[in-house]
Amino acid sequence: MPKRTTGLTDAHARLHKNHSYELLVATWLMNGGWQVFAPLLDATHAVDLIASDGPKSYRLQIKSLESQDENRHVPNMWKDKHIDFVIYFAQRSNWGYVCPAFSSNQKRLDDAAHKRFLHNPKSFLVAFHTCERSASGDT
Repeated sequence: MPKRTTGLTDAHARLHKNHSYELLVATWLMNGGWQVFAPLLDATHAVDLIASDGPKSYRLQIKSLESQDENRHVPNMWKDKHIDFVIYFAQRSNWGYVCPAFSSNQKRLDDAAHKRFLHNPKSFLVAFHTCERSASGDT
């Protein structure tokens, strides 16, 4: 039976967890009929995934939160990076939010324009399909 024999630092454990959310979103999107692309390097563009239905593509940033507070403010960490949506996961709960990228320095997570989802593919896809990206890039 396979068994891990190496230790994992806290920093590496956080990195693994964050990447697992990216893979989860990719899986949910593919099961929903989307094409999903992962940039080989996202250091300067801050794009974790690209979801496409063929004619249209959307640049996604995936974030996880240690806080369970849904009315907390989330910082804009992608200014001028051409992100379409940010998807947040609560690490110690079963919910998340699909949010249109915003240009202000911060925004409430539970803003009316943000779509809450439960940690399952059906709920996520409903939130993703109903989240509106504003023409100005801010909601």
